Amino acid sequence: MIRRMKPSDLMEIEQIEKRSFSSKWQKEHFLYELSENDYAYLYVVEVNGRVVAYIDFWITFDICQLASIAVHPAFRRAGHAHALMQQMISDAINANCDNISLEVRISNLPAQKLYESFGFMQVNVRKGYYSDNQEDALLLVKPLGVMINE
Repeated sequence: MIRRMKPSDLMEIEQIEKRSFSSKWQKEHFLYELSENDYAYLYVVEVNGRVVAYIDFWITFDICQLASIAVHPAFRRAGHAHALMQQMISDAINANCDNISLEVRISNLPAQKLYESFGFMQVNVRKGYYSDNQEDALLLVKPLGVMINE
């Protein structure tokens, strides 16, 4: 079940972060996203009362930016990331966004495959983007808007 993230989910979110990323967001970052960032959309996937995946994205004006998505390792390959991506795309379309953008580590081939399955295209490389090891990031974009010739 996909639902909005709540502050009470943050202990489980922290565990997913620890098991998923070398450069982790802290609990305070998520609290800021939940309580102070008016542009943030946060969802979780709950299975049998347990949070097993989450997504955080921002919609500002006509642009959607994926901030973070992760699935607990024990629950991967069950379609949870796919469902969260669909939620983000739906929200972005409903907000009349022109596109969705994201950065992904060059070494993260499973994530790249997921994003490509949704039609994201590489538009740039951000050199040394990740602070933990200076790994490059691919900048990917998915166009949503319809171009109208006048």
